[in-house]
Amino acid sequence: MRHKILSEGAKELSYEIREIVKKAEQIQKHGRQIYWENIGDPVQKNNPVPAWMREIISSLTLDEKTYRYCHSKGIPETREFLAELNNKRGGAQITADDILFFNGLGDGIAKLYQFINSNLRVIGPSPAYSTHSSAEAAHANSTPITYKLDPDNHWYPDLDDLYNKVKYNPNVIGILIINPDNPTGMVYPLDALKRIVEIAREFKLLLISDEIYLNITYNGAKAYSLAEVIEDLPGISMKGISKEFPWPGSRCGWMEFYNRKKYPDFDKFCSALENAKMIEVCSTTLPQLAIPLIMGDPRYSLYRKELNEKIGLRSKKISSILSQVPELRFNETYGAFYNTIIFKDDVLSPSQTLPIDNISIKNMVESWVSEPGVDLDKRFVYYLLGAKGVCVVPISSFCSDLKGFRVTLLEEDEHTLEHVFTTIKNSIQEYLKS
Repeated sequence: MRHKILSEGAKELSYEIREIVKKAEQIQKHGRQIYWENIGDPVQKNNPVPAWMREIISSLTLDEKTYRYCHSKGIPETREFLAELNNKRGGAQITADDILFFNGLGDGIAKLYQFINSNLRVIGPSPAYSTHSSAEAAHANSTPITYKLDPDNHWYPDLDDLYNKVKYNPNVIGILIINPDNPTGMVYPLDALKRIVEIAREFKLLLISDEIYLNITYNGAKAYSLAEVIEDLPGISMKGISKEFPWPGSRCGWMEFYNRKKYPDFDKFCSALENAKMIEVCSTTLPQLAIPLIMGDPRYSLYRKELNEKIGLRSKKISSILSQVPELRFNETYGAFYNTIIFKDDVLSPSQTLPIDNISIKNMVESWVSEPGVDLDKRFVYYLLGAKGVCVVPISSFCSDLKGFRVTLLEEDEHTLEHVFTTIKNSIQEYLKS
């Protein structure tokens, strides 16, 4: 070729949550049953969209406007509905013009980092959600910049680490919050959010909050939205229905812009995002039409409350099983539907294994773990997958120096849930003794 086509930043684009599926599918072909704990798809875990929601969606398919292009920024009535929901929280106030729809938050995240000056950086939490960290690093042709979430303090953000990294890196232009957090299941405390706002004010930064799980909290927790704490600073909240309805196949998410008119440069950035969507014409129409009909239905809040309580009970069950393993640094979760489990220092070694009864699977796993640069937690994940058919995601793949794995809290069947996590517990103990 005349020139090298691929950007240097492309090497940062990775998504282990899906990559592990490729290996699990290879193992599945050799007859091993797979227990999928890698991805947060409630529908895949037997939590279907309720019948009354499907009836609303079905009725919309009979309406001709469902098949038209919609407004480039999103259906006006839906944006007005969502602006009102935000404004009821009593924080930063917005109008329908401050909302922009995307084909899922993945689309929105990609656009967000695409239009930030390539010399500037957004610092995000670590362990990091791959979609954010990969897109941010790719835009900058560099590795991600992160602040630590502390596994020895409920996974709360290390605010001193954040402050120092912002102070001594003048290229940082924004702070990313994921609240509730993926992959840890942590919910940011109110005082931590207020301190992050103070840091943003001191260094004149943009605040970005991924709030896809904002309404998925349990066991007494409350997630505060960015709008409730941001005051007069510039900010973007990112929301969607993939997890909340749940309707992951809808690919429907949106951004809310806070205080854009107070900051001309930020206003221009928001306009660039709007213009990018205008070039694409619009986002998908059907799920946008469904949002006010479903969220505005009196059955919705009760449905969400009951579902959150069920997730909370599963969180407690998982805690009762895995917290028994002394070699783990374990935290209960209070939001989203994930838990990140960390091995204590120096308990993993490159000689540990699990017995695999199928020779073909054993050969595959041994070839994977013998590849150069395989992290110790990934090695455990591969053996767990090959020996027991449990598919989890290594935490080293979440832009972290910690060693562990992420699981979901989505298994609806109580007996399967207990079987899977007892299997994980027993496998850890067997692996560490090998």
